[in-house]
Formats: sequence, structure tokens, C-alpha cells
Amino acid sequence: MSEAGTGQPTTQRPTVVVTGANGLVGHHVVEALVERGAAVRAVVRREGGAPQGPYVEERVGDFTDAGFAAEVVAGADALVTTVHPMGDDLEAQRRVGVEGTTALARAAADAGLAWVVHVSTAAVYDRSPGQGDVDETAPLVPDDAGDYPVTKRDLDLALAEVEGPTRVLLRPPAILGPGESSVWNSLRPAGFRDDPDQRRADPTKSFAWVHVRDLAALAADVATGRVPTSDDPDAGPVPGGCTPVNVSGEPASWRDYLGAVGRGTGVDPEWVEQPVWTGDVLADRARGWGWTPQVSLAEGLDELEAGLR
Repeated sequence: MSEAGTGQPTTQRPTVVVTGANGLVGHHVVEALVERGAAVRAVVRREGGAPQGPYVEERVGDFTDAGFAAEVVAGADALVTTVHPMGDDLEAQRRVGVEGTTALARAAADAGLAWVVHVSTAAVYDRSPGQGDVDETAPLVPDDAGDYPVTKRDLDLALAEVEGPTRVLLRPPAILGPGESSVWNSLRPAGFRDDPDQRRADPTKSFAWVHVRDLAALAADVATGRVPTSDDPDAGPVPGGCTPVNVSGEPASWRDYLGAVGRGTGVDPEWVEQPVWTGDVLADRARGWGWTPQVSLAEGLDELEAGLR
């Protein structure tokens, strides 16, 4: 068989479902998947929110609805989940972020999908002052760590219990990248500009980060099977297992981040001395999987500063 009018043999495109396709991470994941030859079912709550282009099919619905969840994963090869209502109350974070995403992952397992890739967060790790560097074996946050870290922790633990697909938990720290919904390029800088309390920070506090394009690249590589599986989690995702992997760039501090925010907004940070975490989020495992970040700290901060100006 050949594609009409081309004379070229057809190739089967893997079908990948992406939740939160209208968000900063989801949008970039969709683009990265298409670049890798995948067809994408881009799940959004409102019509017109998904990226437009060939091989992208917008699916409008609520994945917490069992019927829609089963429909949207039917016949697909992989699922990438990027949704967590971090600005909502605890009930919403549990209903959507924990229960809804877990139910969708179970629907994917029932439908026979090979991969479930979940965008988690490095906030699941205990990064209290004095904790030092964190790798994928580091202690997780306690129950009093706050709604967002705890619900993300609980979702990771729930996904570990979903049998069937090879599951990968991507754990990025602060995600840099331009966009109206970008926490670190837009929302936090707006708070810094408008609220004097948000300008105070210890300059030595670690600012662990990754650029959204580099995060999306790893998510897409995993979901399309470009990262070989391995019984050794430091060499690749464990087949049929649940493997966490940190995704972070070069070391940085809050002096670096707030310095760029200050230059972009024209407002100076207020440096204070206080107990802070000064470790690093180690991404040796991701690099062992063949991932190499392409965006440097200087490039990411220059982009941030230019966007604020």
C-alpha cells in the first residue's frame, strides 16, 4: 500500500492521547509527539483549546467521566497525562488530579495501551533545609507538606498500583517556558511585581528547573517507544513497571531566577537570610536514558527576562 499520490509506503503512526493539551506542558508534548511521527488525540475541556495541525485530533470532554475516558483511549498506543488543578482547592486536586487521572490510567490499562507517561513533579520530594540532593530514591514529602505536593505524591503512588502498561513518572522541578499559564515565566513574576512579600527570598536557595521543550522531548520519546525499556531503571523504563525519573537542567539558585525576574519587571528582589534547601534535583537517570537538555540556564533566563519586558 502507498499513501495517495505519493507512491511512498504507508507507515503506522502510533496514537498517543494527551490530557491538558491546552496547557503549557501539554501543548509542547503534542508538538513533540507530532515531530516524532505520532498521531495525537489532544484532550481539552473546551473546544478550540488544542494545538492545531496535521495528525492532531481534538477531543473535548472530561476525562474524569468513565465513558469519555474509555472512549478517548480506545485503540491508542500510549497516554500522556499533564493535568493537575494546582490552583484549586484540595477536593478538586484529589477529584481531578488523583482520582480522575488514576481512573484514566486504569482505562488505558483495560484498553491495552503499552505506555502511560505521567508528568509529575519534583515537589513530591522532601526538600526541606538540610536534605541535600534528591534522586529518585529520595524520601517523599510528609502529609503536612501542602495540598499540591501531597496530592501529586498520592497520584504517583496510585499509578504505581495500576497494572499492565509500562508507566513512567516524569518529575520536573520548576518548568521554564513562555506562555500565559506558565507559572514560572508569567504567574510568579506577576506576583513578584505586585506583591512585596513575594520579592523576599534567600539568594542561596536552590532553583531546580527544566525548560518545557526539554521536558516535552523526553515525554514524547518515552511515549513513542524511542527510549528502550530495561530491567535496570537507570538504563530505561522497567517494562510493565512504574519508573520515576527526574527531569532537570543545570544547577541554579534563586539569585539567578529572581535576578532575571527583577530585571524583566524593573523591580528589585529583597534578599534575606533564612533556612533553605540548597541541594539539586539529580537527573542522572534521565541522562542514562539518552536524554540531554538542549536549553541552557542562560537561554532560559534570557527568554524569561525578554518576555517580561
